[in-house]
Amino acid sequence: MNKTVLITGSTDGIGKLAAIKLAKEGHQVYIHGRHQEKLKTVIDDIKKASNNDLVNGFIADFSDLKTVKILADTIKNELPKLDVLINNAGVYKSRINTTPEGLDIRFVVNYLAPFVFTNALIPLLKKGDHPRVINLSSAAQSSFSLDELSGKQDVLPNEAYAKSKLALTMWSFDLAKNQKNIQVIAVNPGSLLNTNMVKEAFGHHWSSADKGASILYELAVSEAFNGVSGQYFDNDRGGFGNAHANAYNEVKINELISATHQICDSSY
Repeated sequence: MNKTVLITGSTDGIGKLAAIKLAKEGHQVYIHGRHQEKLKTVIDDIKKASNNDLVNGFIADFSDLKTVKILADTIKNELPKLDVLINNAGVYKSRINTTPEGLDIRFVVNYLAPFVFTNALIPLLKKGDHPRVINLSSAAQSSFSLDELSGKQDVLPNEAYAKSKLALTMWSFDLAKNQKNIQVIAVNPGSLLNTNMVKEAFGHHWSSADKGASILYELAVSEAFNGVSGQYFDNDRGGFGNAHANAYNEVKINELISATHQICDSSY
């Protein structure tokens, strides 16, 4: 059965490659980017590569939570259902380290935006066929303070990236617990894949981008993952494994979710 799939941050890297794989199988694919011209070009690229015209896209800057919420509302008005949401958009290096609200941009794009976006789309996902949410975590997960999350304490970019990925993973497990009818999987797609983000951050790579795209494709639609939820898939090891210890700490998770609601509620 063909699925309706939305992939954020998918105008290049593993998001774009995963979109091509899904489109080739006949799925209806929606991609997301920040720039209209690039989005249109990539949509055309995917259509040609897949011979599938069921490809479209949406524009939003995920460093602006107001824009993220508006995008989610637009999608709810335009789509009758959503079967798969892949929260792939992410940032490591950036010319701007903090948002106008004083939040670290990595916490915003990598965690707060997916939190806002996904929660707003829950009604649409509930209309989907065996809906799944795939959250892009990382092998780099590091503990953080709520002051760092809220922008009251400065964080180095590389540390903020790892901290944001742990926050995303902790929330993924909480979402799975509270949304029993939606599968939620956090995934490390592979360390140092050959993508623009990795090149800009490290200048070298370990594995092909296709490695990451392939696991996103599998987690999105493969029947092998039916019923799996609230788990962490480590693609470096080729299977499910343990995330950072804090991802299983109910007290810390509850503190995170409470603080996240406060931050997001004050942002729009």
